[in-house]
Amino acid sequence: MASKQKILIVDDDTNIAELISLYLTKECYEVKIVTDGEQALQVFDSFAPNLILLDLMLPGIDGYQVCREIRARSNTPIIMLSAKGEIFDKVLGLELGADDYMIKPFDSKELVARVKAVLRRFQPARPESGSEAKIVQYPDLIINQTNYSVIYQGHTVEMPPKELELLYFLASSPNQVFTREQLLDHIWGYEYIGDTRTVDVHIKRLREKIKDHDSWRLATVWGIGYKFEVK
Repeated sequence: MASKQKILIVDDDTNIAELISLYLTKECYEVKIVTDGEQALQVFDSFAPNLILLDLMLPGIDGYQVCREIRARSNTPIIMLSAKGEIFDKVLGLELGADDYMIKPFDSKELVARVKAVLRRFQPARPESGSEAKIVQYPDLIINQTNYSVIYQGHTVEMPPKELELLYFLASSPNQVFTREQLLDHIWGYEYIGDTRTVDVHIKRLREKIKDHDSWRLATVWGIGYKFEVK
C-alpha cells in the first residue's frame, strides 16, 4: 500500500491552518502544522513533506525567507498563501521559487485542487507500457517531461515543475513564437491569465540555469513573447 503524501502547513493563524488541515486530511494526505518560519525550517528535513503550504506573514522569519532557505536545498513544491494580492508580491514569491500563489481568503475546494495539481506535476505518473516518453533533445540539452528531468552539458539541472514544463513546451516547438498569454494558458491555466509577468519571471530563472548554446537559445521576441530558437 502506497504511503500517504505529506503536506506541511506553515501559518500562524491556527483557525485557518486547522481548517486547511481538515480538508486535506479528508483527501487522505498526512498533514503537519507549524506556526512560524523557524519551526518550518526545523521540521522540514525530519517530516520530509511532499508539498508546503506557506503563509507569507509569519512571526520572526517571514514566508519569503523560509521559501528562499528551502529552495537553497530542495525543490519540494511550495504554494504561498497571502492576504496580499498585489502583482509585486506574487512576482516576488515566484522569483524566490514558489510553484503557486493563492490569495486569502480562498475557497477550500480550489486550494485542494491546486494542491493536487502541483503534486501531480511534481510527481507525474509513470507512463503506461508502450506509451511514448515526452523527451526533446538538442546538443548538450535533454528535457524529459516524463520523469521531470533536465540534463544540460552532461549534468542534471534541478528546477521546479513549472520551469521544466515551460522549457519543454518551448523546446517542443523550435522557432515557433508564443505570446505570453499563450504560454500562460498552456502552462499555468486560467488562474494566471492576465498576469504575464509570471512568464517573464520563469524565463529569467531558466536563463540563469540554461545558458545560450551555439546551436540553440531561449530568445525574446520583442513586443510578442518568446521562442526556443534553433540555429
